[in-house]
Amino acid sequence: MVGQGRSSDWHDDFPLDAEDVQRFRRDGFVKLKNVLSPDSITAAEPEITRKLLELNTQTLPMAERTTYQKAFLQVTNMWPHNDLVRELVQSRRLAKIAADLLEVPSVRLFADQGLYKEPGGGITPWHADQYHWPLSSDRSVTVWIPLQRTPRAMGPLTFAVGSHHQEFGRELGISDKSEAAIQKAVAEADFAVADSPYELGEVSYHLGWTFHRANPNQTEAPRRVMTIIYVDARIRVTQPQNPAQWGVLENVIPGSAVGGEIDSPLNPVLYP
Repeated sequence: MVGQGRSSDWHDDFPLDAEDVQRFRRDGFVKLKNVLSPDSITAAEPEITRKLLELNTQTLPMAERTTYQKAFLQVTNMWPHNDLVRELVQSRRLAKIAADLLEVPSVRLFADQGLYKEPGGGITPWHADQYHWPLSSDRSVTVWIPLQRTPRAMGPLTFAVGSHHQEFGRELGISDKSEAAIQKAVAEADFAVADSPYELGEVSYHLGWTFHRANPNQTEAPRRVMTIIYVDARIRVTQPQNPAQWGVLENVIPGSAVGGEIDSPLNPVLYP
């Protein structure tokens, strides 16, 4: 079935240039304008939102949630449950950009996540994603796809520029502790912090070890975002080092063996 939001720009190649790859390599992230057409995002957003709210299991009032729970409603692996989400997640355009930025010949899907920061939703603490993943290399990247214009008041993704070159904080999962410790380390290392708004159709890609966070959503509308995580198709599974990695091994890459490549129907090769 063809998704309601289908657009050729989800599947055609995007004109990435050498400077984009160099910036990504240097800074640990890159923001790219006009990757997806505003019309296709606007058309797809209602169905993606409907499915996220249907699959969401967070029911606590905001006041009773932890800092992490206040950050956003989070639903992982939406694509098996919805044709439109599947089409976006399996976008050739987005996957090829990931492969080109990682400088690898092929990428597979690690997971998708819907991340909706509700009105009044709190901070997303400083963290690095790859703390949570049992992977053998740093060839992992997340594309962050806002489904609306995202001004600073809505809490756009914020990056510590070049922080993937450092190893401080890599033992910290996302928490109040990671927010305080990494904030201090970022300031002491004098990393620039990039927190610019996102236009509709603009996306960002960041490496698994790039530190990032987001401010609260101070608007009256939810900050609606889809993310897709890609990894080098040849990456191997390592022995989990913390409870989060055990959970990923069991639920995100189920059936994959430690020491082998990821081998699960949830993790298809998306490019080429």
